[in-house]
Amino acid sequence: MVDWKNPPRLFIPGPVKVDEDVLQQLARPTLGHRGKEYSQLQGETVDMLKEIFFTKQNVFLSTSSASGIWEAAIRNCVADDETVLCTMCGAFSDKWADVVKSCGKKHEELKVEWGQPITAQMIDEKLSAGNYAAITIVYNETSTGVANPVYEISEMMKRKYPDVLVFVDSVSAMVGLPLEFDKLGWDITFASVQKAFAIPPGLAVALVSDRALEKSANVPNRGYYFDFQLWAKSAVKNQTLTTPNVPHIMALNYQCKKLLKEGMENVWARHKKMGEFVRAWAKENFDLFAPEQHASNTLTAVKNTKGIDVAKTIAAIQEKHNTVFGNGYGKLKEQAFRIAHMGDITLDDLKELLGWIDEEIK
Repeated sequence: MVDWKNPPRLFIPGPVKVDEDVLQQLARPTLGHRGKEYSQLQGETVDMLKEIFFTKQNVFLSTSSASGIWEAAIRNCVADDETVLCTMCGAFSDKWADVVKSCGKKHEELKVEWGQPITAQMIDEKLSAGNYAAITIVYNETSTGVANPVYEISEMMKRKYPDVLVFVDSVSAMVGLPLEFDKLGWDITFASVQKAFAIPPGLAVALVSDRALEKSANVPNRGYYFDFQLWAKSAVKNQTLTTPNVPHIMALNYQCKKLLKEGMENVWARHKKMGEFVRAWAKENFDLFAPEQHASNTLTAVKNTKGIDVAKTIAAIQEKHNTVFGNGYGKLKEQAFRIAHMGDITLDDLKELLGWIDEEIK
């Protein structure tokens, strides 16, 4: 049984640990979601998110996981006679391609080995040889610790393929890695709040460009729950289409204030410093699963070059220190392990965890 007075500290790649001050936001009295008080809360929160992500376009709050926005992007912005290029470099980018297929849309794959990045050159070669309405990209592949070079990709896309809609999964990137939505020229990006926002699961943030919203108006069979047109009508009133997760939006509002006070350049630098620290430890003791120039600053996938029993090591540290980190994901189980360094995790937290891992592997 979980000791709820002393829950395990989480260094898995989401949900990550949540600080007590954030948890207290979830315990506030709720609001009627059609009342003016709630509208003020949502309006203020959305305005801060626009500032955090450097956008003047649409920001929507979805009471779902980010996986719901995989489906929303496809159902809203891809017609039945159009084709999507799905870039695939790990478990979650692979799953997004599965969602495109399950929505009945045509797609082609640009696939690399797990642990390798998707590059602008690869995308350029593929787009130049076909006719695509949209492309799916994962900014930060949580299964492998690869951060794709999205700024380079975006510059190429704006220059050579301005008519192709760009959908980017930023689940383990948003907040922790640079994300200037309007500058990047993306059409849809999104994340769940249990990653670098450091809030428990239950809410997703979606950024949607004006042109994606305009495109969705002419795409039939968008469904209901994730219909951007209905979302936009509600957003004008600072409301959501369906009943929102009000406590989570209170927590999100609180975290946004903290992020803006710190300054996004400082937030990114803090994550970079943590990433560099964990990577240095990984190279000294094991190796990196991702190429270092494409390694994430929000989580590190460590290649298990020593052949340690990862599951046993995780269990031992949980038993002794009430702290958990992540095994490799899917087919990478025991071949790698993952350590999150995002959200409200600190450098001191990481030093403590890595010290405990050192003790176990010796």
